[in-house]
Amino acid sequence: MIENFFDISCDSRELFAGLRISKHQDFCKQWMNQYPVLFLSFKDVEGLTFSGAFGKLKTVIADTCKKHAFLAASDKVDLYDRELFERLRGQTASDADVQNSLKTLTRMMAAHYGRPAILLIDEYDVPLAKANEEKKDGEGYYPQMLEVIRSMMSMAFKSNDYLKFGVVTGCLRIAKESLFTGVNNFTAYSVLDEDFSGYFGFTQEEIDELLEAADRREKAGVLKAWYDGYIFGNEAVYCPWDVVNYVSALLKRNNSLPKNYWKNTSGNGIIRDFVERTEFRVKVKFETLMNGGTITQTISDELTYDSLFETEDNLWSVLLMTGYLTKANPEEEGATVSLKIPNREIAGIFQDTVVKYFCDHVEDAKQKSVMKALWDGDEKTASETISDLLWQTISYMDYHEDYYHAFLSGIFAGRGYEVESNKEHGLGRPDIRLTDDDNRRILIIEAKKSDSAARMEHDCEEALKQIVDQQYARGLEDYQVYCYGIAFYRKSALVKKL
Repeated sequence: MIENFFDISCDSRELFAGLRISKHQDFCKQWMNQYPVLFLSFKDVEGLTFSGAFGKLKTVIADTCKKHAFLAASDKVDLYDRELFERLRGQTASDADVQNSLKTLTRMMAAHYGRPAILLIDEYDVPLAKANEEKKDGEGYYPQMLEVIRSMMSMAFKSNDYLKFGVVTGCLRIAKESLFTGVNNFTAYSVLDEDFSGYFGFTQEEIDELLEAADRREKAGVLKAWYDGYIFGNEAVYCPWDVVNYVSALLKRNNSLPKNYWKNTSGNGIIRDFVERTEFRVKVKFETLMNGGTITQTISDELTYDSLFETEDNLWSVLLMTGYLTKANPEEEGATVSLKIPNREIAGIFQDTVVKYFCDHVEDAKQKSVMKALWDGDEKTASETISDLLWQTISYMDYHEDYYHAFLSGIFAGRGYEVESNKEHGLGRPDIRLTDDDNRRILIIEAKKSDSAARMEHDCEEALKQIVDQQYARGLEDYQVYCYGIAFYRKSALVKKL
């Protein structure tokens, strides 16, 4: 959008006609299509090795040159620059030439058009993020990539007389001292800053206008639950990518259900990396967040990728800056803020990533102990071991019954049994039925969520009564059938057999 508005090589009047910017006629006269624009994205600059990632960077520069191929034939451009341009376009330029390429291209554009250029770089920090990810699995190449990106930024933005201004966007606000050393008139904005905070997402007013125009006003509540909840500075905003995708789906089918558009565009490695850090005791905090609560953390909005894992505060800062968490109170100021999960979409990502990690890492011996106790009819051992496993895992959905069903299914999954959940048998649907065909035996489990520890015994009896009344064991005369009622209260379990 910015490129189209400023780019001197096109006429954007029709594109912006009727939009609010068009009402500012003096501004449009001064800026619209008045400057050469150089736009490129670093989103694909990654690789398992430095040479692979640097090769992709050279490709990005080459493609940018091809987009502006007319510069190679311009008699207003210096001959040496035209020769260098050809080497950049053919990917035969030296490493130093690649690092100086952005300044070279802005100089050539300024010479051709007779006015300074505007430089737009999207996802500037992806090369550093990817280099840092590889460092965890091997030697990595973060220092080499940092030097390349730092050189490109310094040469492009520091004392560049051919530059009108530049805009750089990315996930993290990387410390100026790390990447933008010496850059003049540098101003940075993060999710904590109030300036322009309302422009990084859709405000409630804009959502109302959008739904009115789309004739989908009845979907306001769904949009709010799934895609609202972010606080940028002191402004409440919706995620624009999600809103646009969901409203587009609604225009095609008014009964379209909301879904997670985020996970299709972004990896969730940072969450997984966080929970895998055994030196940080974060399980209780994740549990609080996933049950709709808030945590209080000290946040830094100037980070470097090679220091992300040095402190727990740094990792919470990354989750805030990348949109997995948001400020809970827009009025809070200072470095210490309360954090929460913004909406259902992100809550789903946490459940998929965090809960799966803890379920995958519960003690295998305890899982085997649960199975042995249930097959042996040992209520006491089963109760104690299931309670131990509850403490090792993450609870979410405020201990809803569905959580306990999923928890039990996770214990049984992958143990060589056929596991059915809520499938019709007898006169109803038992919560879990587990079949061991090799030994001709079946487990039938009905789980209940208790309101208090004192109610657990009663709820176990109710569960067993339901198994009998609903005839869940009907037709299983060829099997040895074990029927259990299990009552849960928070992180405690009580097991009773029929």
